[in-house]
Amino acid sequence: MMNNRLIQVFGLGVISLIVSGCSLVGPDYQRPDTPTSEQFKEAQGWKEASPADLQPKGAWWQVYQDDPLSKLLKQVEINNQNVAEYAADYEKAKEVAEEAGTNLYPTIGANAGATRSGSQSQTSNAYSAQATVSWEIDLWGKLRRTREANLASAQASAAELASATLSAQSSLAQDYFQLRVLDEKIRLYQTNIAVYEKYLKVVTNQYQLGNTSSASVSQAQTQLHSTRVSMLDLQWQRAQFEHAIAVLIGQPPAAFSITPTSLSFTLPSVPTTLPSTLLERRPDIAFAERSMASANASVGVAIAGYYPDLSLSASAGFENSVLGNLFELPSRAWSIGPSLSGNIFDFGATKAQVKQAKAEYAANVANYRQTVLSAFQEVEDYLVEMRILEDEIKAQTLATKYAKESARVTFNQFKLGMIDYLDVATTEATSLTQQQSQLSLISTQLVNSVQLIAALGGGWDSHQLPTAKAPDSASKQAASATRVK
Repeated sequence: MMNNRLIQVFGLGVISLIVSGCSLVGPDYQRPDTPTSEQFKEAQGWKEASPADLQPKGAWWQVYQDDPLSKLLKQVEINNQNVAEYAADYEKAKEVAEEAGTNLYPTIGANAGATRSGSQSQTSNAYSAQATVSWEIDLWGKLRRTREANLASAQASAAELASATLSAQSSLAQDYFQLRVLDEKIRLYQTNIAVYEKYLKVVTNQYQLGNTSSASVSQAQTQLHSTRVSMLDLQWQRAQFEHAIAVLIGQPPAAFSITPTSLSFTLPSVPTTLPSTLLERRPDIAFAERSMASANASVGVAIAGYYPDLSLSASAGFENSVLGNLFELPSRAWSIGPSLSGNIFDFGATKAQVKQAKAEYAANVANYRQTVLSAFQEVEDYLVEMRILEDEIKAQTLATKYAKESARVTFNQFKLGMIDYLDVATTEATSLTQQQSQLSLISTQLVNSVQLIAALGGGWDSHQLPTAKAPDSASKQAASATRVK
């Protein structure tokens, strides 16, 4: 009767503590304001693309309509080792958050033992079998704040994984387009080398006929061989881009190659979106914001250090000196009761921890705001570069056209004996330089378009972050990223 009464009183006490223990110490998280604007300054006059809803989600590279590029970029999530490292970090952070959530519930255990002890006059045996229950009551929200901090950290890790993936994909696409343009430059040099070989024959024939000087022959030979040197210089540059792409998809450079092809591309019309949506589409901004949320929750954890921890524990089992009588009624034994623990005086240690947590949060706020500002700057930079590059390429196309025409007319004049071959070499060099400059501008334009897409977040958005109830696509990505071919 007495035991039942104690259990009832204890149960009522537990219920009352749980009902009353719903307070949360520490500040509730509110996202700080950030400096923003209604529109991008450099987007004025920008030709609007199709609505963003029609753009491919998660496969931003499809806008280039380049199948070899698409196949390469799909391998980044699976085989890139930097991405695999971030994927493993995310898996760890996710399990840490899961572990923190289990601390809100009781822990149930069991143990059994047998001991034999004695002295010179007596030896005795002791047998026991026991079940235990322990539960830390979260009176001040310390455990809930810890779970909140760990979940935000897991979300930050997921955003960091997305940021690393986007960065690797962006680097690969930039390397790929520069390699393709180098193929076109090499092809241009090969074409000019073939032309210069013909020119050398013409100059040599005219020299043998006495219609030109040996200086013209030397000039033609110099032009031919210097062009070969320039072509060879581009070949090692191309090889290095190929090596970089191999590493980005997790392959040794020796086992990877890209077959040269003619330059063919579709330059995308990139939707500029609104500055406010950039906060949702950039994974690095999401990482900074979630890190800030985790730091805010850690302030609550530190403040909870001022208050005592309440734990409830209970055990029930059997104890007997005879193993055969262990589970009989007289062998029953039980215990139940609460325990309260806390610091009475810690010489300011808790106060210092709270100040540290608040300082950490303030640092995260500053980092978040700086990340947002840097993101706005990147988009503005790439927008103005993209817009001006379009006009620059138009002007360069005209310059290239007239340089080629000048080279053609000059060579015809040389064949008629009207001018010296030095004039031909000069106009040919100018023509080749203008054609190479046009290809360089196309390379810059393609690279810039990739950078702008990445600056706008690619195909990512913050709704892909994990929640407390369900895993997100990032967890699937993390699982796939650890499977290295």
